[in-house]
Amino acid sequence: MAVSRTGDGRAPANVDTSVASIARVYDYALGGKDHYEADRQTIEQVRRVAPEVPLLAVDNRAFLVRALRFLATQTDVTQFLDLGSGLPTAENTHQVVQRLRPESRVVYVDNDPSVVAHGRALLEDNEFTMFSPADIFDPRSVLEDPSIRSFLDFEQPVALIQNGTLHHHDDPSRSPQSIMQAYVDALAPGSFVVLAHFFDPEDGDSPLARRMEDVFVHSPMGSGVFRTRAEVQAMFPGLEMVEPGLVICASWWPDGPLLKPLAPVQRCIVGGVGRKP
Repeated sequence: MAVSRTGDGRAPANVDTSVASIARVYDYALGGKDHYEADRQTIEQVRRVAPEVPLLAVDNRAFLVRALRFLATQTDVTQFLDLGSGLPTAENTHQVVQRLRPESRVVYVDNDPSVVAHGRALLEDNEFTMFSPADIFDPRSVLEDPSIRSFLDFEQPVALIQNGTLHHHDDPSRSPQSIMQAYVDALAPGSFVVLAHFFDPEDGDSPLARRMEDVFVHSPMGSGVFRTRAEVQAMFPGLEMVEPGLVICASWWPDGPLLKPLAPVQRCIVGGVGRKP
């Protein structure tokens, strides 16, 4: 059972603890406390084929923090739309950007019941941050949400974040590329997209990526697609990529020199930042 924030060990209302939650699986991988047996089983199953699998979540989060620092210090963007925000961590989007640009406005979007319960409580005292329980894989429901439209000005640049989310979308009726096209179409020129995704490098690490994918998809979580470079790059439609482009997350402007070789798992997640001209 998870360690409850209320201290009574009970799950929030409407939370099915018998089914793994994407947000809680990430929380477990990051060393958090808000997870249950089904969530832990997912990571432990993948660990059998990739012992260092938690590094996927670690590198994903570290990339996001670096990208946010870049946006807050080297661009004029002060509006952030974080899609699939997940459970609160030590460095949430609003904490990173508002530390550097206090006037920044942040909207979190996530319809996971565990995230809704924690997200609203976390943000209730922050007037520059809000939470919406919309479906991030339905751009219309997000972009037409009155509360989001009143909080962010879509006539001005927005930083849209899809960090570690689209590899959990595998609906043949709507591709992740078409989802991103809908979002990008709604952004003003000068907006940015931050995106990270599980990666099939189509080289010697490809069998590892496919083994992890097979376990993720057949785990209690039920999702986790490793896509190719061409497939992920197509999620930045018409955008100008910020250097160094779409790269392994650990290699996107690291905070210092890489003193040891990357683990094979770390070569199976990529991230990038694109700007709408």
